Amino acid sequence: MDNINLDEFYEYMASGKLVEDDMLKIFNELSQQAIKITMGINNKYHTPKEIADLFSELTGKQVDESFRLFPPFYTDCGKNITVGKNVFINACCKFQDQGGITIGDGVLIGHNVTIATLNHDERPQFRQYIYPKPIKIGNNVWIGSNATILAGVTIGDGAIIGANALVTHDVSQNTIVAGIPAKILRKVKND
Repeated sequence: MDNINLDEFYEYMASGKLVEDDMLKIFNELSQQAIKITMGINNKYHTPKEIADLFSELTGKQVDESFRLFPPFYTDCGKNITVGKNVFINACCKFQDQGGITIGDGVLIGHNVTIATLNHDERPQFRQYIYPKPIKIGNNVWIGSNATILAGVTIGDGAIIGANALVTHDVSQNTIVAGIPAKILRKVKND
C-alpha cells in the first residue's frame, strides 16, 4: 500500500474522518486483495481448517480453530474484521468492513447477513466520499438470516437480531429486536 501501513489504516478508519481520494486508493488495493482471497474461499471445497487459514489471511489476524464459515463469503476489504472464538458465519454473508467489524465469542451469523460500516455524504456534490463507523457485535449474539447491520451499531452480549431486521441503532444486551427498522420485542429468556 502506498505510504501507509495497516496500523495507520486502522487508526484513520477509527477516527470517523471523511474518506477522500488518497484513502480511496488504499480501499481499492485492499479490495483487490480481498477479491483474490474470497475467490479462493468461494470457488472450491475447503476443509474447515483451510477455511480458517484463508479467513486468517483475509483478515491479517489468526482466527481460532473453532471458527466456522460456510461459503460463499464476500467482503470489500477483509483487513478490518476481528472475530472471537466459536464464531459461525453462514453462507452468502457480505461484510463491508473498512470501518471495522468486531465479532465477539460464540456469535452465530445467519445466511445472507449484511454488515456495512460505511456511509456516504447525503449532499449530492460530496456523495462519492465515505464516512466509516465501526460495528461491534458482543459475545453470544445470534443474527438471523437476511439481517442488515448499519454503520456505528453496537450489539450487546446475548442479543438476538431477528431475520430480515434492519439494525440502525445500538441493541442492548440480552434483547431481541426485529423489523424494519429493528425495534425491541422483548428481553431474552434466561431460565
